[in-house]
Amino acid sequence: MAEMKSLDVASRELDELIATGERIIGIAAQAGSAIEGMAIADVMAWASGAGHIIRTLAGQGSSYEATFLSARERHGFSYVHSNSYDHLCEIQGALKGLRRAMDAGLLIDLRRVLQADIFADFLEMAEHLLSEGFKDAAAVLIGGVLEDTLRKMSQSKGLPVINDQGRSLTIDPMNVNLAKAAVYQPLTKKQITSWADLRNNAAHGNYSNYTNAEVKEMLLFVQRFSAEFIQ
Repeated sequence: MAEMKSLDVASRELDELIATGERIIGIAAQAGSAIEGMAIADVMAWASGAGHIIRTLAGQGSSYEATFLSARERHGFSYVHSNSYDHLCEIQGALKGLRRAMDAGLLIDLRRVLQADIFADFLEMAEHLLSEGFKDAAAVLIGGVLEDTLRKMSQSKGLPVINDQGRSLTIDPMNVNLAKAAVYQPLTKKQITSWADLRNNAAHGNYSNYTNAEVKEMLLFVQRFSAEFIQ
């Protein structure tokens, strides 16, 4: 069971990267000149996440990693415009191919890879993104780990993890249920509500609504929280 829950974390992160890739490629295709500023930072954060998820799921030396490395070596990610974004499309293709392989059960080593503490892996990646100045990508990643931690806790306590429509519960309803069940104190519930709000702002592009320092605080909280409640 723990193995499959870890797979859920990786699967959602892959889907988020694919969605981000679609948005970034759309921007690049319309750019009359080289994109810069926050847009190029998003490209670099996305590429970093893509490389990490590819190595995590498919392993080093896979065809997916070869595609990623080839694209990175030929073009890099600091110069992108409408005449120079094919390398982004190649990486996006690798991510989509990885998604299809997962769905078809073709990644035979996937479960062995994910037997390690995937929470620590993703939090380590978030810490690296923060150190490189990519607070927004880090916030989304940390939020994903927090959500899956709450899902693990809910399942262990026999609390619901899906709603009446069969959709997975998000952080807020699981947080309410766990607090009502006295799994943790009201202060912890309040902190989780705050971090859920930060994660939602990051996911919806409201980057000015939070600071780099707040994301660092979120990282420290989730590290402590997951270590305390997930055995």
